[in-house]
This record gives sequence, C-alpha cells and structure tokens, in this order.
Amino acid sequence: MLVWSVGRQTATLWVRKIHQTGYVDGSYKVDKFRKFENTRGDTHLADVTIRALQKSYGGLQVIHGLDLDIPDGEFVVLVGPSGCGKSTLLRMIAGLEEVSGGDVMIGERRVNNLPPSERDIAMVFQNYALYPHKTVAANMGFALKMRGMDKAAVRAKVEHAAGILGLTPYLDRFPRALSGGQRQRVAMGRAIVRDPQVFLFDEPLSNLDAKLRVQMRTEIKELHQRLKTTTVYVTHDQIEAMTMADKIVVMQGGRIEQVGAPLELYDRPANVFVASFIGSPSMNLIPGEIAQGMVDVGGARLPVPVGAQAEEGQKVIYGIRPEHLQLVEATSPAGLTGVVAVIEPTGSETHVMVRHNGLDLVAAFRNRVTLTPGSAITLAPDAASSHLFDKGTGQRL
Repeated sequence: MLVWSVGRQTATLWVRKIHQTGYVDGSYKVDKFRKFENTRGDTHLADVTIRALQKSYGGLQVIHGLDLDIPDGEFVVLVGPSGCGKSTLLRMIAGLEEVSGGDVMIGERRVNNLPPSERDIAMVFQNYALYPHKTVAANMGFALKMRGMDKAAVRAKVEHAAGILGLTPYLDRFPRALSGGQRQRVAMGRAIVRDPQVFLFDEPLSNLDAKLRVQMRTEIKELHQRLKTTTVYVTHDQIEAMTMADKIVVMQGGRIEQVGAPLELYDRPANVFVASFIGSPSMNLIPGEIAQGMVDVGGARLPVPVGAQAEEGQKVIYGIRPEHLQLVEATSPAGLTGVVAVIEPTGSETHVMVRHNGLDLVAAFRNRVTLTPGSAITLAPDAASSHLFDKGTGQRL
C-alpha cells in the first residue's frame, strides 16, 4: 500500500497517475483496498527483484536494463548525482512510473501492472503532506480509517507506531505545532501503521537542517533495526548512504555502477566514478603512467598499489584518499610536493588543500598540524591503501 505524500508544487504532476491507481485528493478509494494481512512471515518474503528494467520517455531512455536483488529485511540505499535515475527507479518499484521493459518483483509477485494500492508498500516523500486540519493521530490513522478498520484497532496501531517514533506526547497536536523532524516522524508513522512489505523513502531528510538530518538518519536506521522491514531509500547524500545502508547502489546515467556494503565501496571502488562519489572529502585522483614498475605522476614516482595489475607504459589514474596521505620530508623519494592553498580545521581533523602540478589534492590529518597557506609540504601515499584505475575505461586495475 502506498502513502501518498507529495508537496504542493508536485501535486498536479501526479493527478492523472493518482486517478489511475486508486487515489483521490490524497486519500484512497475504498474499493481499491484489500483486507490487510501481514505477509512478512517465513513463507512470504518481501524480496525486491529488478530484472532488465528499462524506462523511456518517448525516445529518451533514462533507465538502461537494471538488474538488482534486494533481500528481505535489507536496508538498501540508492545514491547518485541528480538525474542519475534513482528516484525514477524508486517510483517504478512503487508503481508511480510505468515500466517500459523488464520486471519488478515484490516477493513472488510480478508487480509491473499492479497499481500502487495493490503492491503492499508504503512510501515516505521529501515533503510531509500532512493534513493541517487533522491531529497527529488522525493523520497517522487516516489510511486505516478509509480502509474501514474499526476505531479501536486504528487507535491501537497508531499508539504502537507513536511509541516507536516517540510521538505519543504529540498525538493530539496539529502539524503546525510540530517541528520539521516531528512532522517527518508523523509521515513515517503514517507508513508504519500499515505494516507493509516494503518501505520506500524518497529523500525524506532533504528539507531538514544539518543537525536534524543527523538525528533523523539515526532514528530511521534504528527504526529499521526494530521493524526489520525491507527498505529502499533514495538520497543524493553519500554520507547518508554510508551511515544508514546495509547495501549501497551507486547509480549514474540510469545505470548501476557498483553494489556493495558501505565499507566495501569505500575500500574497493569499482571505478573512478564510485571512487570520487563515495567519501567526503572525495578521493584524490592523479593521472599518471606505469614506468619501470612505478607510477609516474608528473615527475613524482609512486609505488604501484598493492594488488593492482598494470602494464608498462599504461595510462592510469592513481587514487588515494585524503586520510591516507602522510606528511614526510621533502627529500622523500615517493612524495608529492606542493603548496598549501587552504586549511580547513573541522575539530576532529584538519583538511589541507595542496596544489601539486596544477592539481588540487586534499589531505586529512587527525593530529593537529601547524601549517600556513603558501608553505611547501610533501605528502606520501600509503601504498597499501592506494588505488589504481585504467585511464581509458575508468575501471579498477
């Protein structure tokens, strides 16, 4: 089942789809409902399976034959830059976008042609879309009420969800009396009361300030650990992806670049795009060439990363994360000498931008360092933590 929650600016875009799928004015047609059953038992798993999925708008193809397996109970984050197709993929799972080719499976059911109201999913959007004239309890229980559930059962489900989300003291308040984080929790509670097979989150924290985002991502992760419901979460923020996901799906241009656990993607990125996208500050990428068993990067000679396979004369990109650069003496044979451009103390560590042969490199130091802009320093990479990519294909060597 789908919790419809869109902002005023996007509502008109969904009107035609809403009428096609059983939604009217943000609520539901009663005749579209099936009696609620918990199908997450041992014999009805909520796996989400994507096979050769395609999406086109006229002659423009935006999703290119995706294959993805999301096991029951897993928290999967779709991450990538704007326009990569992550929200389109999520809406195809939800049934808000038609499938141009391929299959979407939820459990053992092929749901390509099922309306959202028959997919047993719940969706939380970036905009809360709470009814301003209804209390928190009424907002959370509205879908159950429209389903014809008796008042006592609705109240019990609402109170249970409110207890999980810390909303019990606010059940009789109206949305105008809530903070942004509390409103987002109400939107989440509206989804939880329906006990769906799959939760779908479409950038739910984008409207919150930085401190509240940190708090809410912790709460969502803790919520998943308690409910153990299959969750697909979309964000453009790779920090959200790293801290929340069991598995991350990195997307670019309607294609999947890499799938894996957060630290797997961080430690062994499959290509230059993933290397540059995952991690903050991002990985330093230095063009070079294999020469006499070393990596020549504009005069400096660096050791070939451990485990990398490259041929003599091959054009490569040498990758090193900021925390894996160390200050060394200027005479070090495997050092990168440059000029300090910017110093950014963050408290827990200090980020130093260094200009080396026209490239801006970033080093991150946990210990306090005494440096000044304009001073010359030499940085040495840790060969065991370095990466090597083919310059032509961008793929890991």
